[in-house]
Amino acid sequence: MPTKKTNSPQSSRQTVVTFNKEINKHFHGNYLLYLPPGYSESDALWPTIFFLHGSGERGRDPKIVKRHGIPKIVDKKPYFQFIVISPQCPANRWWSLENLDVVFEEVTTQYRIDPKRIYLTGLSMGGYASWAWAIEHPQRFAALAPVCGAGNPLEACKIKNVPTWVFHGAKDKTVPLHKSEEMVAALKACGGKVKFTVYPDAGHDSWTKTYDNPKLYEWFLKQTRQ
Repeated sequence: MPTKKTNSPQSSRQTVVTFNKEINKHFHGNYLLYLPPGYSESDALWPTIFFLHGSGERGRDPKIVKRHGIPKIVDKKPYFQFIVISPQCPANRWWSLENLDVVFEEVTTQYRIDPKRIYLTGLSMGGYASWAWAIEHPQRFAALAPVCGAGNPLEACKIKNVPTWVFHGAKDKTVPLHKSEEMVAALKACGGKVKFTVYPDAGHDSWTKTYDNPKLYEWFLKQTRQ
């Protein structure tokens, strides 16, 4: 069973969860957990978002994951109607798909997650990992939303049946726009279900507009894994 450190409602709507076991010498199973209002009032299954942060939020303190993206959003929105799982990557490491698999297995047994409505998104380093994790397990996710990330176009057809919405800033000097363009083109070439939003004036921070946009969450809820 995971160990939970509950924050006060005034400071956060999210809980820091640490595994009781060490997965390997670098990864200790830290993640932020958000459970929506009404979760404890029924046995219903809930749509769930996995959020993967960027390189600046690595470490051993999951609270810093709230700097950007969905963990930042949910503390401001009292009626956010998803379970949100936000793992933390260890300091000076890149996302490990093996570690993410362990988190996935842990949370899908601990919480009432609807297996047909699991969504994946991430920014920058987490955008890279979102592409890679979806390609590794295309059967898991009902939809994918990588933000300023990159992937392997040669493997894109593995997720042609996963509805995908890609976001990138046209002036991004950290992860060039063409990285997303390559993935979008590869998906389109094999009949993939892909949308592409480019912010013409944005640099690397294409995540603020993306995660502030309620249409992203409306789009997620329209997607159900077959």
